Amino acid sequence: MRILLIEDDSSLSNIISKELSRYHYVCHPVKNFNTVLDELTQFDPHLVLMDVNLPCFDGFYWCGEIRKTSRVPVIFISARDSNMDVVMAVSLGGDDYVTKPFSMDVLIAKITALLRRAYDYETGIAERSLGPGIVLDLKQHVIKTPDTTADLSRNEYLILEFMLAHAGEVVSRDDIMRVLWEDERFVDDNTLTVNVNRLRKKLSDNGLDNIIATKKGQGYVLRTKE
Repeated sequence: MRILLIEDDSSLSNIISKELSRYHYVCHPVKNFNTVLDELTQFDPHLVLMDVNLPCFDGFYWCGEIRKTSRVPVIFISARDSNMDVVMAVSLGGDDYVTKPFSMDVLIAKITALLRRAYDYETGIAERSLGPGIVLDLKQHVIKTPDTTADLSRNEYLILEFMLAHAGEVVSRDDIMRVLWEDERFVDDNTLTVNVNRLRKKLSDNGLDNIIATKKGQGYVLRTKE
């Protein structure tokens, strides 16, 4: 998938570009910050990574211009971390906001998750199977069975979505915490345990006992039931 990178720090731009290439993304860094829309049109990206502080016009301006003609997902990457900046980004149509300095693992996880959500919707995929007759609704963030609907909290949904993307694989607690809170150093380990246990109960209440297994010293593994 193609990613348009709008970042005027050439050193950071090179680092991000190299990391994206490792994950088989095609990255196009913008060179002329007067012609962002032209490059967007020519490159036709699946996602835009954009700084806020840019030459000529800032990222907020360009996001507003992009939203006049395109629904392409936009992730802001910025050293500006005030609530007002985040509110402005969301109000103008941004899909996520990552503050500098950030972990490349976190950025890649956010890019992957956003691309999956955006293009699953566009191709008409709105549900993922958890077992016979049991699905995760990606739009409403609920577990659905033929007879019941179970609402998920934000964290429960993100945990289940992430584990579904890695179904059958062991995912570490640190990996999950990065997805939820960006940096596991600021998270009480017990908080993750509480969220996983609540998710397990909702899955169990809807006919999915023991779908999330604990791998001692490693993390968790999700086993869907076909």
